Amino acid sequence: MAEKQVKGIQLTELDSSDYRRICENLYDGIHITDGTGTILFINEAYTRTTGIKPEELIGRKVADIEAEGILYTGSVTGRVLEQQARVNSVATIHRLDKEVLVTGTPVFDNDGNIRLVVTNTRDFPELKQMEQQLLALTQERQKAVEELAFLRQQQAGGKEMYYQSEAMRQVVELIHTVAPTDVTVLITGESGTGKELIANEIYQASSRRGRPFIKVNCAAIPAELLESELFGYEEGAFTGARRTGKAGMFELANTGVILLDEIGDMPLPLQAKLLRVLQSRELTRIGGSKPVKLDLRVIAATNLDLQAEAHAGRFREDLYYRLNVVPIELKPLRERREDIPYLVERFCRDFSKKYDKVTTISPAGMELLREYSWPGNIRELENLLERIVVTNSGGIIPRGVVYAALNPDGGRGHLDPSAGGTLRQRVAAFEREIILQAVEREGSLRKAAKALGTDHSTLVKKYRRLQEGAAEDPA
Repeated sequence: MAEKQVKGIQLTELDSSDYRRICENLYDGIHITDGTGTILFINEAYTRTTGIKPEELIGRKVADIEAEGILYTGSVTGRVLEQQARVNSVATIHRLDKEVLVTGTPVFDNDGNIRLVVTNTRDFPELKQMEQQLLALTQERQKAVEELAFLRQQQAGGKEMYYQSEAMRQVVELIHTVAPTDVTVLITGESGTGKELIANEIYQASSRRGRPFIKVNCAAIPAELLESELFGYEEGAFTGARRTGKAGMFELANTGVILLDEIGDMPLPLQAKLLRVLQSRELTRIGGSKPVKLDLRVIAATNLDLQAEAHAGRFREDLYYRLNVVPIELKPLRERREDIPYLVERFCRDFSKKYDKVTTISPAGMELLREYSWPGNIRELENLLERIVVTNSGGIIPRGVVYAALNPDGGRGHLDPSAGGTLRQRVAAFEREIILQAVEREGSLRKAAKALGTDHSTLVKKYRRLQEGAAEDPA
């Protein structure tokens, strides 16, 4: 081997023995002819693939071997010489009764004439194996994509919004106004009013639908872990950190949407870092130095009055204004009672289908549901109706069953209208429940009067007084 310099770099020149060793160590079978199609060289990989030894080929013309039809047919050498271009084909090795993939490539001299034809030979079983591996990887990738799309759909929620009230109509109108933009939204309302459902609706109606939708409950994650969960960390950032580091929720949500639920419970020191992230749209992992650019939409939700929390010093005022670009306030269920019958109907229908029953609430039972104060709002209503559907055989659920479900403590709950009232008020409320339950249970006023041991006319008068102002008469 000789040495020479090219542009100041010392290079080692290769001689013919070097090239031969290189060819012998190639994975593909190598078959080389001169410009007349006479075979000059085959490597060990060619013999391994075809079973043909060098002494059977060297010095012979490819055309003659093809004409014999004993060793192989389908060589590309002749076509390369004719077309003066690279040719791909499938050749047949007769001795092994197998097919191989062959690629012939011309090597030209300085005058533009073909000096050599180099043919690569590869075994089909190996190619098939690689093809199967590639197919398996493609299928796995497709499966992963479909699973990811499904999980994102699940994350976005499959629940529909049920409403009839003007308050909710205005909320939905605002959702469809702001959803196509990337404006930050702050959703407020009592627990159970459907804040997460509103966030889902914004996501589904936005241009980021189908991209990541990451939900973080700031109250459910311990304060000492929340920073690393939100912003991630680098290797060795703290004791117990993963060796490879970890991406935070903001990075996972990149190009999509992040919901910061219960934002009012975020510790003050972390609020300052969150503010910087929202302002700069970039973050630095714990223990890291390289900023990560963010392209995402932020939705925040809380059951607290953040403005009052800011005035009390428990929430950063500048962060409040950064989040409160478009506020969406959800009224509690007791302030939009016109939604209750519609919600009851839809929940009963959904749970009846889920548990293979046909269950509806009687008019008198519906009246009780409309009167209840619903401290847990829609979530409480949904859970109550699921319990009623599951624990009853179906059909029309009477007032008594609803009353018992609402007052598991025996009438000392939110439904009890006499709490704190006079003796007359308490007695009147108790009498009212007895009469209404008896009428519903017996099916008529006359039967109810008999069951209660009172005159029909007396019960009629009492019942009419109870029904004054009621929208429906269950008698």
